[in-house]
Amino acid sequence: TGSFSPTELGQVPTVGATLPTVLSPGVSAASAGKITTPSAAPPAEEQTWEEILSPMVGTFYRAPAPDEAPYTEVGERISSGQVVCIIEAMKLMNEIEADISGQVMEILVNNGDPVEYKQPLMRIKPN
Repeated sequence: TGSFSPTELGQVPTVGATLPTVLSPGVSAASAGKITTPSAAPPAEEQTWEEILSPMVGTFYRAPAPDEAPYTEVGERISSGQVVCIIEAMKLMNEIEADISGQVMEILVNNGDPVEYKQPLMRIKPN
């Protein structure tokens, strides 16, 4: 068995206490020695969205009839008490009213999809 030197064990010998400085194009020698840290990112705007939940199990419909316009679209403003969709349950069409005023940010259910009790239907950014 022989003896091993530090370089044979994968260690890199250093020369002196400083490392050479390599300048990138466009970097001056005066600024090369400065250490910069990334600035803190601005705080992300908190999303204070509220959800309109299904009050029952049934089928979600965005419009009062297949050939009519949807009650609301993403980006539109709605008022508390405004009908935003229909949930069909046991052959009855139940109009679902918004319980909050604000802007529709997302419609989470596709037209004709089955929904569960308390399932989020829409996300609203309150006024």
